[in-house]
Amino acid sequence: MVDAYGDPGVPGCRSGSGYLWWLVTRQWGRSIAGAVIASVWMGMLALQPYLLSRAIDDGLEPGDTAALIGWSAAVLASGTVNAGLGMLRHRTMTQLRMDGNFRTVKVVIAQATRLGASLPGQTGAGEVVTIGVGDVQTIAFSLTAVGPGVAAFAVYGVVAALLVSVSPLLAAVVLLGVPLTVVIVGPMMRRLQGAETEYRERQGVLTARIGDLAGGLRVLNGLGGKGLFANAFRHDSQSLRAQGYRVGAVTSWMQALGLGLPSLFLAVVTWLAARLAAQGEISIGELVAVYGYVAVLVVPVAFFIECCYGLSRGVVAARRIVRFLALEPVTGPADALDAPASAAVLSDPESGVRVLPGQLTALVGARPADLAAVVDRLGRYAESEATWGGARLDEIDLVQVRERILVADNEADLFAGTLRDLVLGRHDDDAVDDDAVLRAVHAAVADDIVRGLPDGLDSPVDAQGRSLSGGQRQRVRLARALLADPEILLAVEPTSALDAHTETTVGARLRAARTGRTTVVTTTSPLLLDHADTVCFLVDGKVAATGTHNRLLDDEPAYRELVARDADVDAGIDAGEAVR
Repeated sequence: MVDAYGDPGVPGCRSGSGYLWWLVTRQWGRSIAGAVIASVWMGMLALQPYLLSRAIDDGLEPGDTAALIGWSAAVLASGTVNAGLGMLRHRTMTQLRMDGNFRTVKVVIAQATRLGASLPGQTGAGEVVTIGVGDVQTIAFSLTAVGPGVAAFAVYGVVAALLVSVSPLLAAVVLLGVPLTVVIVGPMMRRLQGAETEYRERQGVLTARIGDLAGGLRVLNGLGGKGLFANAFRHDSQSLRAQGYRVGAVTSWMQALGLGLPSLFLAVVTWLAARLAAQGEISIGELVAVYGYVAVLVVPVAFFIECCYGLSRGVVAARRIVRFLALEPVTGPADALDAPASAAVLSDPESGVRVLPGQLTALVGARPADLAAVVDRLGRYAESEATWGGARLDEIDLVQVRERILVADNEADLFAGTLRDLVLGRHDDDAVDDDAVLRAVHAAVADDIVRGLPDGLDSPVDAQGRSLSGGQRQRVRLARALLADPEILLAVEPTSALDAHTETTVGARLRAARTGRTTVVTTTSPLLLDHADTVCFLVDGKVAATGTHNRLLDDEPAYRELVARDADVDAGIDAGEAVR
């Protein structure tokens, strides 16, 4: 099976079927073993009717006890051996499917990591979730065609050859079954692929909407829009359900054929064999053998139809993965410029914001979205004419930009792991000692989080920090950003969920920790603004005034009104806490 830490390989394919073939070729030995073992297993199923016919013709009918015992022992031995082969077949095919599952998960995760920050702009979260939850399982199931699927064709030919020795007419009837099956099942496979593709598209959209609703439920409640989005979700889910019924209708027909066609063959061939036996053209033992052969054919025909169904769904799922793997990360031009050799001014002409090196700059505005847009442009997460050291930011090598400019979003993901893992971020445990981690934690005023957890830094934290409060999650994100120690830190609302006392302490420690480094924060809190070297006051996304916090309080009524309002809110929070 694929090594959890090994290289899964690069799927150089452009189609769903090509991706499935790549999964097979990555484990040639196991694929061939699965096909051979499954073929022998099914072949031995067909051997038993032959042994049974010999026991009747050579032992039971003439009254030869020794021959009867010998052939009966052969039937028992073949059944015992086949039971062992059945277990080995199932084990091999399970390993084959699990390898395909894990290998697909690894290439998808590697691609998501490679896309990095450009991932949300190219595909939705619902698409990635649906790939991880459903598509990988569907693809793994489709690999069953490598074993029982191949064996079904092989055993069909073996049974037909055995029937030739009994009656060419019966063999011809059986051989006609495969073309007839293809003619009947083929159109249904195409119809299933179309229905499954549409179902898969709607499933991705609905999954994305679930994520959006879960993430913004509090905001929707505040705006009174929960009912509107709930109605839209209800409509989409009903459409998905209706499409699921269409997929189920085709699937039920294919599964019905998987049982019905073998039964039809069994009835036709048994009737012909009975007539031949009544006319004396075949013996009673051969009649029993023919019945057994055709009964055995139920297994390969059922496997054949099941594998067609699995492959049809697998191709649809693999197409989605191939499309995801074809996405390319956003990169700079081939002749990208080098980043400034030393600290330089970061400027956003669209808003008029200029960030001087080595200073703590605060962006203030009534609309947080305007401030976040400025940060996205300065961090090169949005197309703009922003410059760094006089050169356009989008013309500078992206790797150098990411190494030296860090955007710390207050809603950044927190993956499940220990508290130490969350603070370390991309750093290795061996590269950063606990003292550095604790210094970052202290600068973010998160010491109480470490003390409050049972195992300190080694305490497990749920995904997205669900086991922490909103303020604790915000401080953990800030600690992670401070430990990264970038040349330029752009922090979006780093203290919005904190009480006034903690926010004041964060402001002082943030300034001390970032002394000599360029830092930008978006906020309207006077407790944080009081520590800023420069404050840029934005109105409608444009800089209306620049200066120190105290100067803007004196000279800008609109700024004073905005900041004073937040000060009143903070005072109200403190009073409420004092009452409690």
